[in-house]
Amino acid sequence: MFPNAYVRPSLLSRSLSAAKAINWSNLLDGTQKTLGVINQAIPLVYQVKPLLSNVKTMFKIVDAVKGDDTLNMSGVNKKEEAIISNNFNKPIFYI
Repeated sequence: MFPNAYVRPSLLSRSLSAAKAINWSNLLDGTQKTLGVINQAIPLVYQVKPLLSNVKTMFKIVDAVKGDDTLNMSGVNKKEEAIISNNFNKPIFYI
């Protein structure tokens, strides 16, 4: 049927025909748009990163402020009351 001179297309020729089928203009345009978005996003990441770490610290501070201050104040008040009651008429010397 076929003459012996018929040669099957090689892998190299198939690769070259596939490379010709690629629309290089669209591929480069898409790459350029992607790189443009990345170049805009990188500075945003550097600006938002410290903000997020500060938010974590801020929540720790809020939790500390919300803590029960009456326990701390009651201990101080009891000490002051004890000093006042024991040394009502005596001078107080601070060293």
